[in-house]
Amino acid sequence: MTDLSSLQQQLRDLAAERDAVILAHNYQRPEVQDAADHVGDSLELARKAAATEASTILFCGVHFMAETAKLLSPDKTVPMADMVTAPALRRLKAEHPEALVVAYVNTSADVKAEVDVCCTSANAPEIVGRIPADQPIIFVPDRNLGDWVAQVTGRDNMIMWPGYCPVHEEMRVDEVRAVIDAHPGAVLMAHPECNREVRELAEVITSTSGMLRYPATSDAGAFVVATETGLLHRLHAMYPDREFFPAARGAVCPNMKRTTLEKAIEALDEGANEITLPPKIAERALASVQRMVQ
Repeated sequence: MTDLSSLQQQLRDLAAERDAVILAHNYQRPEVQDAADHVGDSLELARKAAATEASTILFCGVHFMAETAKLLSPDKTVPMADMVTAPALRRLKAEHPEALVVAYVNTSADVKAEVDVCCTSANAPEIVGRIPADQPIIFVPDRNLGDWVAQVTGRDNMIMWPGYCPVHEEMRVDEVRAVIDAHPGAVLMAHPECNREVRELAEVITSTSGMLRYPATSDAGAFVVATETGLLHRLHAMYPDREFFPAARGAVCPNMKRTTLEKAIEALDEGANEITLPPKIAERALASVQRMVQ
């Protein structure tokens, strides 16, 4: 059996040969994160995709992330969850013609083509905060993120799409509280995609990139982390003197974990799963993503 270090080196060598940059999301398997050139959240990786000089982007994440990379780097090869569809969004827009549409970046390119601006959990309050207070907003697709943004910005004119991230939505207050009680003094960091009841337990509500930064500013020796468990790998690596505990051991995204080193090598070596987008969709979707990145 080939060991992980050999597969990681094989992937890095192949990337060098193919002039490829390897991008991996924070929720990827630890061995995939360790083989990547850049690891980050959706916004960080979108910016890396836009700035790279490599001719190929190997995106270790989920489909919408690779599509976003392709939108920002249309001349690059990008080998490679829909809670909302473009037709359904068009129907909602027709019901609220005065509303601007803000879409969380975890949407497909054809949905992005229907929106005014995209956002991530890292910059959603800033994006929404720049829109005039009397301007109605349709927020898609994550209702929990939208609810948090409404709380932070004080808006009462946001129309929420009823979508959600199952990993965060299914975290229960009693299970999170039990983890907190088992580790007295630990600080709870919660992702804004968690439901409101879990968020209300948290000392810190922030994106994955925010969770990676926060311990550097805190005196706490232990943290309970309410997001996908893949983030704990980077937290342990960055802060080996601290303790990190998952708020829910079942908080594992099966789509994120589909990526293995073997599949990454296959995608790069054989050109499998290359992302292609219809030109008209790409043109319209790009504008909303560019506003987000800017």
